[in-house]
Amino acid sequence: MTVAGRSIELDGRWLEPHLERLRGDVAEGHAPRTRTCFAAAHVVMRPEYADVAHSVDAPGDASEIADFVDWKATAAFRTRLGSHGFGIAEAMDTAQRFELGWPAADRLIEICGGLGLETGFVAGASTDHLGHPPGSERELVEAVAWQCERIREHGGVAVLLPMVWLLENGYDADGFVKVHERILERVHGPLILHWLGPMFLASLQGYFPGDSFARILALDPTKVRGCKLSLLDDAMELGVRRSIADRDQVVFTGDDFHFGELVLGGDPRDAARELPMPIVRVGEFAGRPLTHGDFSHALLGIFDAIARPFGVALELLAQGDVAGYRAIAAPCEALGQHVFEAPTQHYKAGLAFLSWLNGYQDNAMLVNHAERCRDRGHYVRLVELASAAGAIEDADTAAERLQEWMASW
Repeated sequence: MTVAGRSIELDGRWLEPHLERLRGDVAEGHAPRTRTCFAAAHVVMRPEYADVAHSVDAPGDASEIADFVDWKATAAFRTRLGSHGFGIAEAMDTAQRFELGWPAADRLIEICGGLGLETGFVAGASTDHLGHPPGSERELVEAVAWQCERIREHGGVAVLLPMVWLLENGYDADGFVKVHERILERVHGPLILHWLGPMFLASLQGYFPGDSFARILALDPTKVRGCKLSLLDDAMELGVRRSIADRDQVVFTGDDFHFGELVLGGDPRDAARELPMPIVRVGEFAGRPLTHGDFSHALLGIFDAIARPFGVALELLAQGDVAGYRAIAAPCEALGQHVFEAPTQHYKAGLAFLSWLNGYQDNAMLVNHAERCRDRGHYVRLVELASAAGAIEDADTAAERLQEWMASW
């Protein structure tokens, strides 16, 4: 079909040959996965939100916004991601955590815990239930620890979200280490340490000063089982991954630009690397198997859009089919690079649009109408890349909705 003067071939079928081969190899269910992957999922808004005059520049009150969340559709979307073999990363930035506020985040965590997902879930732990910035280091520590335990109560694993308060109050490397040590003393494991780059949140420039990140990871590896790196720096991630391997800690890549090769493993600059990378051993993470080797696991927002194709890619990788994995992963990665293009913080617009295009929600709206922060050209290119990545699951529905979108733009 023609969109904005460009011919776009919508194809929801190109993965079928891979699927047919897998059906012949695996009698039922998924092929045994060798990578643990969590999809950071967005929230779905009710149609009535179209008439609410919120915007990124004039945001609405969190409690008011929460009234317009379509909780049923939001839960169903998480169930769909789980059906493709992904765990859920709940109440993260992808779910517009800090625009929605803690009561909504708490509800999401409770809902996710109640879904009984075979793949499990992790969730962000912060201090936003206080309703105000922490008044002291002690209040900060106790607040983060409280949320970690709240997540654990619902069967999830806590992801320690960045604490901007530390930067605002001039904490140096020693201060960062001290605060994290105090948190770890108050919580149960396992935990994931999150390093979010300033491309996602400008106020995080300079986070983890000096050698604080490495020192914090080394504090208690029995509790801090790994880290999520959202720095879009694959070379840095490779270094971290190899530096913590001897402690049986792992990296969950948050790199939506380079995840294909990071999950595949080894140094992508080494043409002679052995592929697929060998599994050194199989450990445990929150009661589920966790492989160890020179590769990254993943916790990504782009999985929200590519669960079906990348799920197939992961099954091919588990069977040692590197060429098949790469054939799917490469266009998925290209889609991720577009969805997360600068300004990166607006990536959620592409996720909601593709979910709507595939018929999983009735609109493409985001909290505070952040969908308006991407232009027409961005969305047109998004559709082209999504089709190439196998992320268009129903070509007929997508075509119908694209025509509707073009008529209303």
